[in-house]
Amino acid sequence: MEGIGTGLNVVARQEGALEESQPEKLVVVMNFYRDAELRGARLLLNLHRHLRDADSQFKLTRHLADETRHAWLWTRRITEAGGVPKSIGDGYQHRLGLRIGVPKDTLELLALTLVAENRALDRYRSHAARPDVDSGTLAVLKAVSGDEQWHLAWIREKLREIAADRGVEERGIQILDRYVAIEREVYAGFEAEEAELVSR
Repeated sequence: MEGIGTGLNVVARQEGALEESQPEKLVVVMNFYRDAELRGARLLLNLHRHLRDADSQFKLTRHLADETRHAWLWTRRITEAGGVPKSIGDGYQHRLGLRIGVPKDTLELLALTLVAENRALDRYRSHAARPDVDSGTLAVLKAVSGDEQWHLAWIREKLREIAADRGVEERGIQILDRYVAIEREVYAGFEAEEAELVSR
């Protein structure tokens, strides 16, 4: 039995191994992606308590399934590449949460979800455009990017809808603008530290 498991592991690593032009440090980046997807799933669970209408429950459940599937795709890709999935204590979403604080209502939860999803899509697209991306990683980047576009569309529309229903459109815009500004600052610091970590 031990030989079978070992043999399968070797095949998976050979087929999924990173190309020679890519540093093994890519596994670090993929662990950051994995962490962001897991934290995104947790944020959606919070939204489930706030958005109780049937349409939102349907979309939230689908969105949550996507987030956990994305985390699984990154976990599998990390393993295929010979890496180890690791828990990240100080990743992008953790830092963003520390700066923004605990969202106080549904509008703030939706705005936070929107800025985090937007950053995820931007990161995935930028990574996929690099000339040295191996085929296994590129396949995951394309799969998760497709889902992120739908995530952004429905969350953006729900934010607008709730703000309009409550007569607080201006507040919705202000929250989103504030979160976008905070997110840019957080990501700039995170990106610099990530680049330094990967270049070591």
